[in-house]
Amino acid sequence: MLDDTLLDDPAALRRADHDRALLALAGSGARVRTALRLAEAAGLDRLRPDGRPRAVLVAGHGSALTAGEMLAALAGTASLVVPLPPTDAAPVPRADRATAPAVFTAGLAWQLPGWAGPLDLLVISSAAGGERGLVALAEQAYARGCAIVVTAPEGSPLAEAALQVRALPLPFVPSADTSDAPADDDGEHGRGAEPDLPAEDPAALWAHLAPLLALTQKLGVTPLPYDALAAAADLLDATAVRCRPDAAAYTNPAKSLAARLAGTVPLLWAEGPVAGAAAGRFAAQLAERAGRPALAGLLPQALTAHRGMFTGQLGAGADPDDFFRDRVEEPDPLHLQVLLLRQTAEEAPAGPGFGGAPGVSGEEDGGPAEVPADDARPRSFGVTRAHRLAAAHDVRLTEYASRRPEPLHALVELVALTDFAAVYLGLAAQS
Repeated sequence: MLDDTLLDDPAALRRADHDRALLALAGSGARVRTALRLAEAAGLDRLRPDGRPRAVLVAGHGSALTAGEMLAALAGTASLVVPLPPTDAAPVPRADRATAPAVFTAGLAWQLPGWAGPLDLLVISSAAGGERGLVALAEQAYARGCAIVVTAPEGSPLAEAALQVRALPLPFVPSADTSDAPADDDGEHGRGAEPDLPAEDPAALWAHLAPLLALTQKLGVTPLPYDALAAAADLLDATAVRCRPDAAAYTNPAKSLAARLAGTVPLLWAEGPVAGAAAGRFAAQLAERAGRPALAGLLPQALTAHRGMFTGQLGAGADPDDFFRDRVEEPDPLHLQVLLLRQTAEEAPAGPGFGGAPGVSGEEDGGPAEVPADDARPRSFGVTRAHRLAAAHDVRLTEYASRRPEPLHALVELVALTDFAAVYLGLAAQS
């Protein structure tokens, strides 16, 4: 059950936020700037590529893999980007455990595709740098003649292996120190029920994505404007201000979205690959931060894939059982809620944009806006059909659209908003 009073109590939010997820998200913009600066110092600015790689393979897990999926969405059909998820897992050798319990991800394994070779680039990204499988993957790619780039904490086994396979090492920017964060009832920071499956830093995505995009921009894989990454950091800062804990729920779009999703089973629909990447990220964060299941899908495929949800028990707007029974002791029933994410790419009134985001004024644009149901602007047939399907089954559909014409900036706005919403929903639901 959602405690909506907590959303308007900044002190209570800080007490409930054991692992300082809100603080981590607020520092996302600074983290992007630091990652870009350290990547240049590591030699990225001196890189002189002979041409684009045939394919870019991005290996990792969690947010690192999500960064690869977002790169694929931004690259489109112009370049082949292949995210490489782990294919297997094995117990961590006892000798490697030391005094700390083994982390499940340390035993993950990856496999390079059979076609990968000298024409391809492998990017390995890890927040811990201790995955034996990623070290083995780097050695495998070196034997195949692939170009290799590794993002990992300095001094980690993966960073050391990068030097052995002649990879370009890029440092991973960690979150701010949370060693003095208050512990929960189990003596752990955050949720400690599964010590070998710790919660991931919610802002780690940007520490993976920033150097990845700087690299692919240099290689010509992603056609980004020269100042697009600096503008992305500014947008993250602007979202952190709008979604700060001391902003009232009626002025804080993330708190409003969290309250709207409470007590529902969300269907996260998206139009286009950029919004699709944001929807997939939101589904993962709802599971991780709020403990809520959600289904993500791209239009128009989602209409046929999720049609059964509307005709089943969750889709009915009214209770089909006995109307006159006593419901005092019963929990509120769950119903579907459709959240539709879009990039409209409409030019806003002329004005100084965020760090070069053309045509969008920082004072006039408040990030992704909720689109009214009676909005008269043109929609694709898939979006129109989605509205008709939801209306026919009394299912609430909420549409959020980013007006940024640059796909990266639209992605940043949608992800930043929904990341905050997932954290707020989790904090309010657990209180």
